[in-house]
Amino acid sequence: MALGERQEANGRSSLSDRAAAATLAWTRRFVRAQSRLRSSEMVQILACAALGVLVGAVVSGIHACVDLVHRLAFGLSFDHSLSTGIHVDPLRALTIPAVGGLALGLGALVIRRFRSSDIVDPIEANALHGGRMSMSDSVRLTGATVLSNASGVSVGMEAGYSQLGAGLFAKFGQYFRLRRADQRIFVGAGAAAAIAAAFNAPLAGAFYGYELIVGGYSVRALAPIAAAALTSTLTQRALLDPAPMFSVGEIQAFSAWLYPLFAFLGVLAAAFSILTMQAVTWVERGLRWLPLPRWLQPAIGGLLVSAVAVAVPQVLGAGHGAIQLVFDGSFTMGMLAVLLAAKLVASALSLGAGFRGGMFSSSLLLGCLFGALFADLARLVAPDLVSQPSLMMMVGMGAVAASVIGAPFTMVFLILEGTGNFPVMVAVLVGVVVASTIVRLTFGFSFSTWRFHQRGVGIHSPHDVGWLADLTVGRLMRADPKLVSAAMPLAELIEMHPPGHGKGVFVVSETGTFIGSLDAAAVHQAEQDKDDSNEVESRTAGDFAVDGDLFLLPSDNVRSALARFEEKELETLPVLASASDRAIVGYLTEQYALRRYNHELERRRTADLGERNLFSVSEPRR
Repeated sequence: MALGERQEANGRSSLSDRAAAATLAWTRRFVRAQSRLRSSEMVQILACAALGVLVGAVVSGIHACVDLVHRLAFGLSFDHSLSTGIHVDPLRALTIPAVGGLALGLGALVIRRFRSSDIVDPIEANALHGGRMSMSDSVRLTGATVLSNASGVSVGMEAGYSQLGAGLFAKFGQYFRLRRADQRIFVGAGAAAAIAAAFNAPLAGAFYGYELIVGGYSVRALAPIAAAALTSTLTQRALLDPAPMFSVGEIQAFSAWLYPLFAFLGVLAAAFSILTMQAVTWVERGLRWLPLPRWLQPAIGGLLVSAVAVAVPQVLGAGHGAIQLVFDGSFTMGMLAVLLAAKLVASALSLGAGFRGGMFSSSLLLGCLFGALFADLARLVAPDLVSQPSLMMMVGMGAVAASVIGAPFTMVFLILEGTGNFPVMVAVLVGVVVASTIVRLTFGFSFSTWRFHQRGVGIHSPHDVGWLADLTVGRLMRADPKLVSAAMPLAELIEMHPPGHGKGVFVVSETGTFIGSLDAAAVHQAEQDKDDSNEVESRTAGDFAVDGDLFLLPSDNVRSALARFEEKELETLPVLASASDRAIVGYLTEQYALRRYNHELERRRTADLGERNLFSVSEPRR
């Protein structure tokens, strides 16, 4: 080999060695970072705080873009938002929602050709999937929400914000392979950061994460979620310097006799909240009855919303601007009733027709209108009873929104952060507690869980029930079952499995098909009777097979397996390949299944309390 060729070969070898060394060094650094993140709560808190900055910047950017699109599309001035209805061109209000719906429907039609699965939202991810989410699906949903909101229909951006924030945090956790409990907290922190930035309310955002995404106020989740909400809010304030969502005049001291009125408002708000959630389903069902393709439904819904908006332009958009108009006293009682009905219809049409978005902002406006109307009606009955309608508006806002969204303390803190008035917060708390309790006990769903129910997904909260689906018989079973052929003679059977040692022995045919479990008591009795009857000698293992219809499948979860053990009063069951393929692939004992089930319950409780070794449990032995 020539000198130049040897030098070139040595150069390639040296380059390859350097690349391998760099890859090895990067892998080692990644493993160390992964180990540090998984084992250190403080590192996780810092990671949530850093990611909160990113979410705050993204939410601020999306908000600015949607606001600019509204101004360009509807010809608005920079002094008013879309939902104020001021200077909205009627022709544009009549056409843009329908055009946006058509674009949304065609886009969904194209996407369904490549991705047919439903998008997993943060609540579903934490309840069923251990906090695992698809980043591409989250971006897709956020894009659809941006398009829906830019079209001017009556939806908010909060669903898109929380989906994107949770998706970013979930992707980070999946990349570093966080534990299941930590992964669920990261999803909650991402959603909290997004809502905190959207409303400039870190307390409300944090409690949104606790109540709606994690499902509780555990010690372990406190700091990561709060840190993410705080840093995202500070980032949003630095980038946009946002105005308050609403501004009210000074609230004078009010009599304690008003508290029963707040509670009564909560009762009425509960009924109105249930009507609001049901209305979306009614629209959805009505559009299904029409002989129209699915992709055309958003365009039809947009056209119907446009028809409402021509008469009542304040139904357009999420509703933030209209909330301030209501607080400014710009509407008479009749106008309030018309706007309340129009906003309810527009929200139901928008979501029922397939526009992407949530009920967060819409429920705030609906609650504000409901409280204002209640205050006007109360003044007719007792003129001196209600002297401050703004107080009733805030109670109505909190009560309706808490019932629809399913996050009572989130709404209480949102009002507190908006007003800075503690007595007002207590008044809102009365209405919120009454309304949310009535809805929970009678209807049983928030808007999110009601939508899951309509899809056939049986979850009522974000509490982690997905671990039951993961803890399957296939994972718990032993793969060395004791099998005997059905044709095995009695003498050979007794020699191989003496009486008293026949538990967990299964009889199969010549083709390996499960026939039944070995009846040890019958074999023992046959052994005692073999001298008294010649017919006993001719019996085979198949004659002692019982319970041929009692078995488990690998896909069964541990709870259903334990229920079957208890129902049939058996200690061991075979595991078959499938309901049609009766080949035995393993077996499971009740004792081991129960120990693993209790072990997992203790692990969940340990994670909730923030103590990694609370019960000092180890993996149970088989």
